[in-house]
Amino acid sequence: MIVDTHVHIWEVPPIAEIGPTAPNFTARPEVHGNAELLLEDMDANGVDKTVLVQTSFSTWNNEYVAASAIKYPDRFVSMGLIDPMDENNAQAAVYWMQERQMQGFRFHPQYYEDVDILKRSENETMFKCIEERRGIVQVHNRPEHAHQLDYVASRYPGITWLIDHMMYPDPVMAPTWDVYKPVLELANHPNIFIKISDVHNRSVELFPFTDMHGVVKLAIEAFGIDRCLWGTGYPGHHRVDNGWLSLEDELRLVREGFDWLTDQDQSKYLGENAMRIWRWDN
Repeated sequence: MIVDTHVHIWEVPPIAEIGPTAPNFTARPEVHGNAELLLEDMDANGVDKTVLVQTSFSTWNNEYVAASAIKYPDRFVSMGLIDPMDENNAQAAVYWMQERQMQGFRFHPQYYEDVDILKRSENETMFKCIEERRGIVQVHNRPEHAHQLDYVASRYPGITWLIDHMMYPDPVMAPTWDVYKPVLELANHPNIFIKISDVHNRSVELFPFTDMHGVVKLAIEAFGIDRCLWGTGYPGHHRVDNGWLSLEDELRLVREGFDWLTDQDQSKYLGENAMRIWRWDN
């Protein structure tokens, strides 16, 4: 079983809205990157299921991502965006989870320089609503924001928390990786998982990006292979167009580049762990 835990899909007007969800965010796609394009890519590369993640340029309206997961329940589940500064975000979370079958949400602490969004007292009701529904929250940030995840993981133990893209370790942190230690210490929370993803964009080397292997091993050692998840990025041609690896090469990196992983490790990382976290129809 192969499960990609991190792919952004989107549509453009009039099918779906385009617009920013983050301060100073100006990226706008010119063409769609839709569910069908992703399904073609998955089928061509033997990927069974994918977690759809709302993009930062698709507004706070998660409908296209939610509808795609509902349309293809044997292939997709969905994760949305909720505005951490909206006074009505608890109601929004309940709506998307109860009415549109979303299993959780993504937050971006690094987009907010002046406030610790995960620690805001105004967001307590929202997180409690997510926790009551056994929700999943993925956090997109950097090591300097790790303290926020440390706080909420303790405060809301019923939420499964995911670290996106390893919190962006960089080879300049080597060889001690001291700057990265706050991320590794998050492994002390049993409800935190880590996505070993976006390795190539941090590396300054060619495939298999060996300057990143040391920190990948540190993350796997800290969290244990049972709490490590595989994720990629974009559907179809958008992967390479946006400077990411093709889906074929993403899989090759795990199977050939991470040659220290056992067959059992690969199976857990590439899909078995994800099957335990999200609720799948089939």
